[in-house]
Amino acid sequence: MNDSGTSVSDGDGTRAVRAGLPEPVKNEPTLPGPVFAAHFHLPGDVSGPYTYGRDENPTWNLLERAIGELEAPGREDVQTLTFASGMAATAAVLFSQVGAGDVVVLPDDGYQVLPLVRAQLEAYGVEVRTAPTGGDAQLDVLDGAKLLWLETPSNPGLDVCDIRRLTEAAHAQGALVAVDNTLATPLGQRPLELGADFAVASGTKQLTGHGDVLLGYVVGRHAEAMAAVRRWRKIVGAIPGPMEAWLAHRSIATLQLRVDRQCATALTVAEALRERPEVSGLRYPGLPDDPAHKVAAQQMRRYGSVVSFTLPTRARAERFLEALRLVDDATSFGSVRSTAERRGRWGGDPVPEGFIRFSVGAEDPEDLVADVLRALDESSE
Repeated sequence: MNDSGTSVSDGDGTRAVRAGLPEPVKNEPTLPGPVFAAHFHLPGDVSGPYTYGRDENPTWNLLERAIGELEAPGREDVQTLTFASGMAATAAVLFSQVGAGDVVVLPDDGYQVLPLVRAQLEAYGVEVRTAPTGGDAQLDVLDGAKLLWLETPSNPGLDVCDIRRLTEAAHAQGALVAVDNTLATPLGQRPLELGADFAVASGTKQLTGHGDVLLGYVVGRHAEAMAAVRRWRKIVGAIPGPMEAWLAHRSIATLQLRVDRQCATALTVAEALRERPEVSGLRYPGLPDDPAHKVAAQQMRRYGSVVSFTLPTRARAERFLEALRLVDDATSFGSVRSTAERRGRWGGDPVPEGFIRFSVGAEDPEDLVADVLRALDESSE
């Protein structure tokens, strides 16, 4: 049993609803409200968990416990730290674990801010190597690495790599492995169970799922490595606000409901898009004929809410987005409200001009598919 009274055999929905809750106390709320405090009463010698607001906060701690129960249920040897954003969490792992002369391996098809991270690592004297996610290509540049960074499924291309295979190879030569689990969520895959040392994610996306919170987290299974991550958070002050932490914890209760609905609808949307002649490069790991499906099926329990595809031209993609009525033209993904964007407008992703990243929300599947097909028809003119 864990602190919130659930057992490790509980299903995903039960775990999500109960995760991180404190022991029940008569006349107290089941989920305490956010604690807004820059400092705490601290007479005499420094002791106790709460001293200053940049170090610890009771609201973060409940959320961290909840995330840990989702990413590594039943594990007592993991620690969880929350951050102000997914990039704050990413930076904390990378910059706390390596230094001048070390080698880091990154995907070359990952999140578009990774090239900025690479440039900063190189400025600090770190050697950075890159390779595609698909085909486990990062194995080819792994020799001598201190840290291997995986992003699977990759954003926005939705390629998948074999976490267990890559982790075993990295550990054999003494390298740590971090997995960006943003797109999958803990209900889609659990990197630590597959051997990884860190699971890192942007809680801004499907974990919180309403497009109203910026948040990141790191879950790790090595006390010394996590102490370095914690020290980095303290130094740079990349902490979540208590209101954001409370909103995130509240939102996790519906995670399984949202994820199941969005993943099922994403598969339905992908199947509908597969029948359209103007659509090319369709990717969704849940499609049986997707190039990543075989590997994804071995390590994922759910395939995510994002579908990607390409329309013939930039103009056609922009007309399609403008014609959608139930889908917002916006960046990010994982919200209960469907969003889509022409990803090439940012300039940081190696994708065609007509490439669309489509984030499937919680709308009725038949309504969403009808809207997509209608927009495709209208945009052809």
